Amino acid sequence: MASLLLFLIILAVLVLSHEFGHFLVAKLFGVRVDEFGFGFPPKLFSFKKGETEYSLNLLPFGGFVKIFGEDKSEGDREAGRSFLHQSNSVQASIIVAGVLFNFLLAWALLSIGFMWGLSVPADWSEMGQGVEDPRLLITDVLEGSPADKAGIKVNDNIIYAVSKDSALQLPKVQEFVNFINEHSGEELIIGFQRDTGKGFGDTQVLMITPKEGLVPDRAAIGVGLDMIGILRLPVHKAIYVGAIATYRLTVNTIYGLYSFASGFIFDGTSSFESVSGPVGLIGMVGETASMGFSYLLSLVALISINLGVLNIVPFPALDGGRLLFIIIGAIKKKPIRAEIQNYINIFGFAFLLLLMFMITWSDLAKVVAK
Repeated sequence: MASLLLFLIILAVLVLSHEFGHFLVAKLFGVRVDEFGFGFPPKLFSFKKGETEYSLNLLPFGGFVKIFGEDKSEGDREAGRSFLHQSNSVQASIIVAGVLFNFLLAWALLSIGFMWGLSVPADWSEMGQGVEDPRLLITDVLEGSPADKAGIKVNDNIIYAVSKDSALQLPKVQEFVNFINEHSGEELIIGFQRDTGKGFGDTQVLMITPKEGLVPDRAAIGVGLDMIGILRLPVHKAIYVGAIATYRLTVNTIYGLYSFASGFIFDGTSSFESVSGPVGLIGMVGETASMGFSYLLSLVALISINLGVLNIVPFPALDGGRLLFIIIGAIKKKPIRAEIQNYINIFGFAFLLLLMFMITWSDLAKVVAK
């Protein structure tokens, strides 16, 4: 229940940030904004300030902004202030503003995280600032692998590994990889500490047997590894490094989305099992929150970047699709008729609902399988 509540709060912040971008830029250009809503109808409470109604609604899944003339050209005395009567550049600015605010929110959250102290790879620093307390951490666990079956979890800190004839203390990444490879098929004792969210707990022990076939040309236990430490920066450096981190995460997200789409469409290497919808995110938010505040900030920043990237994709019903209509209209020197846009957006929205249903079904299947 706590994870669900936290997820709803995060979702509201992300969506409201996006919608506030549309709202603010529309106001800056003098376009009339009829309503800015928190949540979705039915309406619980509202008040009007100036020409805009501010509402609190029953369904707490984010929010919306209603811009005058966004879907059609209303015929009243203020028709000149409607969205469709603005220049192409103004319309594009209003649409892109929502996505921009998703990236700005991620930048702000990551900057706060670096002021607080954020987990980063030990060799990662843009300002020459040292990373504190680097540890060999598990960054990924392959489902069904020896590590998964033994109970290893993401963010566990590997302390030592022991075989019948050798031992490894406080290993680095390559040292641990080599040790695992050298003891294929042999039961190993792995000592680790688990992150409790308030620091790493006492050392625990489990048994793992490396095997061939998980990765090419060597034995493995099915984990991702990295030397991770805490990077804590003063305000001005945190803002700068936060911008760099936002850029890197955005590039990685774009590449990941492209790889998933191409793998799904062309060669079948991608599946819904590799993505998470609302159900999967609820569990992810709960697990991340238990690890600490800085981890939660990082996750929310990453989700915000993902929302921004997905929204700018030129697909009907998304901001990117609306932007594409404006670009086509500018090239033709004649806007695409609102009725045609509406029909295309309805199709796009229906497709997105189907896609969300399939992802949610996959999430539920993974929950049941556990």
